[in-house]
Amino acid sequence: MKSENGFTLIEMMVALLIFGMLAAAGVSLLTFSVRAQAAATERLDRVGDDQRFSSLLAADLAQAVPRVTRDGVGANQRAFVGTNGVGAAPVLRYVRSGWSNPDGAARASIQRVEIALVEGRLERRTYAMADGAGAGPAIILADDVESLRLRYRDKGEWKSAWDSLTPVAMPRAVELVIKRRGQPALMMAFMVGAGTK
Repeated sequence: MKSENGFTLIEMMVALLIFGMLAAAGVSLLTFSVRAQAAATERLDRVGDDQRFSSLLAADLAQAVPRVTRDGVGANQRAFVGTNGVGAAPVLRYVRSGWSNPDGAARASIQRVEIALVEGRLERRTYAMADGAGAGPAIILADDVESLRLRYRDKGEWKSAWDSLTPVAMPRAVELVIKRRGQPALMMAFMVGAGTK
């Protein structure tokens, strides 16, 4: 009897079934890897945003100076204004030093800054002049903000708002707790004026 070389139909079907199972497992593993990479990238982007936001506020508040300003109609404004984070008004308003001037423009090295919560976005606005001038365009520090809470440290205690009777008084530190949609609350603390009072 002469033997024939080749595969039977059943052997081919079994081989195709095994190949199909291996291919499905490979696709599942690849899909899981892609999703894990996307989630990790999104989380790293969020952490990077939080670090930039924290660094900017830390630099701003460390350079805060006790300088009274005037608004657009000439009324005096306190050197430092801070709310508890609720409401439409700016949650922080202060003057910072160290504003670099690489072009040698005719302006001071101090800058008035406002931090406000607007429609779920924490925004930072700066003014070209410490007195009178209108605000420049806002930059977004954080988006998807569900809640914001601020406290101010002075004379060994925390206060929910900065309401000193002395126009040039500033707190020693600011605590900010921000809750963004789908994220745990993040607490940050900043020294004000490098804590040298």
